[in-house]
Amino acid sequence: MKLLVVGAGLFGATVARERALKGDAVDVIEKRDHVAGNIYTENVEGIQVHRYGAHIFHTSNQAIWDYVNQFADFNRYTNEVIANYKGQIYNLPFNMNTFNKMWGVITPAEAQKKIAEQRAILADKKPENLEEQAISLVGTDIYKKLIKDYTAKQWGRDPKNLPAFIIRRLPVRYTYDNNYFNDAYQGIPKAGYTHIVERMLDQPNINVQLGTDFFANKETYLDNYDKVIFTGMIDQFFDYQLGTLEYRSLRFETEILNVNNFQGNAVVNYTDADTPFTRIIEHKHFVFGKGNDRKTVITREYPMAWSRGDEPYYPVNNSENNQLFTKYRSLAKEKAPQVAFGGRLGLYRYYNMDQVIAAALQFLNGGFFGDTSK
Repeated sequence: MKLLVVGAGLFGATVARERALKGDAVDVIEKRDHVAGNIYTENVEGIQVHRYGAHIFHTSNQAIWDYVNQFADFNRYTNEVIANYKGQIYNLPFNMNTFNKMWGVITPAEAQKKIAEQRAILADKKPENLEEQAISLVGTDIYKKLIKDYTAKQWGRDPKNLPAFIIRRLPVRYTYDNNYFNDAYQGIPKAGYTHIVERMLDQPNINVQLGTDFFANKETYLDNYDKVIFTGMIDQFFDYQLGTLEYRSLRFETEILNVNNFQGNAVVNYTDADTPFTRIIEHKHFVFGKGNDRKTVITREYPMAWSRGDEPYYPVNNSENNQLFTKYRSLAKEKAPQVAFGGRLGLYRYYNMDQVIAAALQFLNGGFFGDTSK
């Protein structure tokens, strides 16, 4: 089979590799000048820098953990996020360290009582938006200091106007445990994420073309391949004919500093409204401070409204957008049966990295390629 994969991110690389191993001739085209999509890492001053924001691989799926470990050695990094609210430091996710700093409570019972008192403002009402969902989980004090303004910056709208499900799985622990994730497996690839994707694509029957825009020759590509895997925006593929899906974009401001240690942690969230960025990443702490001992690299992350031509980073999965996406899925089945859509943008879902791989592997076992994929 002659296969075209549009996008050299994690979904596209997984599909390309597995189909190449089955004997398909696979061309991968990527509009950027590098592979690995948004998980791209590069060496800057001896430090692996996450160019498009922090990425920590975590999963409870042992099959996915085993799969990705084919391509990389992982360190034992544990994601312990710090929140900075006007110079006050709190631990994330919300746990007994957070509650102690916020209220001076020591025992889980004291913390639960405090949250219950503040939750009473809802009067047993079922949460209908993000603000109400957050208060039901952690009370009003934590919501106002650590969630409200941070969320407004991230999504560009008042939390009252965001759906409750966005924060429904917010980790809340009544233990002194700062590990952000509950997953069994967690770490950072020692050689960076780019190395993973490069190894995935290192097959004799995979041809990678960088700096190549699918839309510059869309019809030619569609005519010349048996199957196409498209990992870009599904609405753009159809020239936005049903309407434009909503995305959020990001701007990254990276600095090289002549100090060994800038903030003492890989991720510090800034949760107040006056700070324009949401977080600062200090990349060397993903590998326990290793690298250049005279310099460090930091990145400030600024959420931005998205418009056509901007880089989309994550979808806005409210009911209106999800309904529009469903219409695009129906259009795809009718007008482009030889094209499969995948990844965050193609499937219009906020995926973690393990979920991207799992979705790609599940797709490969479906009927799109016929019986040869099983």
